[in-house]
Amino acid sequence: MSAFLAALVPVILIVALGRFLGWRKVLAEEGWRGIERLAYVVLFPALIIRALANAPFEEAPWKLPVILLSAQCLLGAFGLLARAWPDITRPAVGSIIQSNVRWNTFVALSIGSALFGDEGLALVSIAAAAMIPAANILSVTALTAHAERESIPKRNPVIELTRNPLIIACVIGGLMAAFDIEIPELLDLSIELLGQGTIALGLLAAGAGMDVGALGRSGLKTLTWSLVRLLALPAVAIGGALALGLTGTPFAIAVICASVPTATSSYILARQLGGDAPLAANLIAMQTVLSIITMPVIWFACLRAGFF
Repeated sequence: MSAFLAALVPVILIVALGRFLGWRKVLAEEGWRGIERLAYVVLFPALIIRALANAPFEEAPWKLPVILLSAQCLLGAFGLLARAWPDITRPAVGSIIQSNVRWNTFVALSIGSALFGDEGLALVSIAAAAMIPAANILSVTALTAHAERESIPKRNPVIELTRNPLIIACVIGGLMAAFDIEIPELLDLSIELLGQGTIALGLLAAGAGMDVGALGRSGLKTLTWSLVRLLALPAVAIGGALALGLTGTPFAIAVICASVPTATSSYILARQLGGDAPLAANLIAMQTVLSIITMPVIWFACLRAGFF
């Protein structure tokens, strides 16, 4: 438990620092978006390629992505129950479903690597290879299906996925591992050096983009669906892990990936595809704050139960 808190507290502090720097306008909003874009397009993909290419796997951990993908799809379907919420709008349902299926990759990578080193980083990358495509397909489908505006830009989910830098990085790193292709030593050292600051940059940018004021606008709907996302997704993942016999570090990584809050990019996509953007901002802020409590509680419960 102390090791998990030692990994989580720095994440919280760096996100809080990013929020403070954003509030003080140390960088313009465009500057933060540029940092986020750099991390997403260049730095994180390089880190993922190196992690997968050097992954110390004796066998392919196929159970991990299967469990997380199944949990993700189930939570997406569960979000359809939001239609029964009194006086809810269709765009709000789309935003709730998106919140249920998206996850903060930056936080998962940070905690996974802090606790389990290169193996943890590689396992989170494998989880990302399954969960990122699913999150994009489910989110785009849910938002467009529940949007009330007719002038929504058309998006082909398959084309969007082939352009996703993290997916491309997972494919490259996975192929290098499968064919036992080693990264040249100097390039490997360069990527390792980049990686030392990559996760911190991503967390700072996530903190700077967080709308703390959204907490004041949150109501029962936001609180309810935030708790559903933060508790139900890890519960389903834990159940799937037990059913498939997942053990050790992969089990722990499954818990980490399922228990992190929704992605900060949810707001942007909701705004672009006709979702309820204010609700998306509320869900991001509420889950980010609540996860400070729910993640250690879930981790402690798993330790007490002897799951890993």
